[in-house]
Amino acid sequence: MALSSSAVIHMNMNVKRFDMVRAQQELTLEIPKSKIPKRATHLVESICNAIHHHLQMDPHPPSRSIDLPSYYEEKLSTPTMSPREDISQKWRQIHGCFNWENILDPLHPWLRREIIKYGEFTQATYDAFDYDSFSEYCGSCRYNRNKLFDKLALSKNGYAVTKYLYAMSHIELPRWLERSHVADTWSRDSNWIGYVAVSNDQETRRIGRRDIVVAWRGTVAPFEWYEDFQRKLDPIGKKDAKVEHGFLSIYTSKCEKTRYNKSSASDQVMKEITKLVRLYEEKGEEISVTITGHSLGGALALLNAYEAAYAVPNNVPISVISFGAPRVGNITFKQELEEMGVKTLRVVVKQDWVHRMPGLVFNESFKVFEEIAGLEWVYTHVGSELKLDVGSSPYLKGGGMNLPGFHSLETYLHLVDGYLSSETPFRSEAKRDVALVNKCCDMLVDELRIPQCWYQLANKGLVCNDHGRWVKPKRDPDDIPSHDDDALVPDEMQRYMMNLVSS
Repeated sequence: MALSSSAVIHMNMNVKRFDMVRAQQELTLEIPKSKIPKRATHLVESICNAIHHHLQMDPHPPSRSIDLPSYYEEKLSTPTMSPREDISQKWRQIHGCFNWENILDPLHPWLRREIIKYGEFTQATYDAFDYDSFSEYCGSCRYNRNKLFDKLALSKNGYAVTKYLYAMSHIELPRWLERSHVADTWSRDSNWIGYVAVSNDQETRRIGRRDIVVAWRGTVAPFEWYEDFQRKLDPIGKKDAKVEHGFLSIYTSKCEKTRYNKSSASDQVMKEITKLVRLYEEKGEEISVTITGHSLGGALALLNAYEAAYAVPNNVPISVISFGAPRVGNITFKQELEEMGVKTLRVVVKQDWVHRMPGLVFNESFKVFEEIAGLEWVYTHVGSELKLDVGSSPYLKGGGMNLPGFHSLETYLHLVDGYLSSETPFRSEAKRDVALVNKCCDMLVDELRIPQCWYQLANKGLVCNDHGRWVKPKRDPDDIPSHDDDALVPDEMQRYMMNLVSS
């Protein structure tokens, strides 16, 4: 793709370093050597470093100008996906058994593809969510689980949805926080918050195991934003672990008077995970559990992983792939996750602020806290980090304070697709469609002429009826929210799932 002189320099700097990264990516995955952590010596130094890290901005983002004719000629006529490699011999390393050491920087191409796959599973929770406050189904999924991946062009990934998840929260909701303007709504209390899926036979052979995926949606509904701002730590588990009050409320709240949350999101997801693990264990298959989420969904993913680690057999690896996720708990919560073998990969964007919350100042960067007893209120990140930079992409607007754009999951996926290493420029052979970045924000440079926030239903959901009047259509009966999965007896459920994942 032809670029302006400044962009050419940006894309082609340091050829020798690029070649070195290529050579490293071709190496076989090896067991990493352990590292000895360094201890901080001064609290003042930690505070200064943290404040500098959190407040630094790019005052002069690089100038980037894209040659549109070449862009359309070379990019718009190429596939949006890379070949799907067989990773069955190295799946444990890709799944994080060695904490992704030696394959994050530079980023191994097999891992890049898997991160994007799980990111697209999370993006589906946004793309299929009904945001229309004038709809009686506001807060639900617009499609039933059998249609979800087909509607969103995700069937190519080789997974089938087995369960939808719903969540609520036990807080007083002021009237202005209600989500639907329609009196007769599908639910006054619950929201569709995610789903469970499992790999089909073909994908299972490619990735080397039967993969059970849980995808958690990020913050959309107003009551979730209200909960995000709670800063109280609540106990979890049997030891001294504590987690953020609002996240735990969404994950564990239930009410017998509701239709969709007679059981909590926690109860729903754990029942499905344990059922699937038992089903495939009896068949003698290798199994993994991969939990993914963006923003609030990343926080819920960690809570889910913590609970799953207690419930599933030790030989079933559990990994979390999160995007722009906030801190969730204290250092004991982190230590318990690590002791139970949960592997966590946090994908973050330098310019995004959400992953710095809660605990903007008092957090894991203060190593001196490890020597001080009783500081249970200090929030701590978990796992390994893949750090991305908006300034690395020639397609993105790098300046200003575009917080929604910096936090957008599509921005994250674009940057993952172009990431080679922290020392090399954005890869020119990135295949993911750049236009996706502007689905719900304004992050692409104007030269691309991609409208901002372009992703919406045709005519905002209205259709013209036989009388020439524009009306809201009724939902297909199959797409009306249902909670009757558990009405199937076990034998029927097993036959249903086996047919689903083999299709």
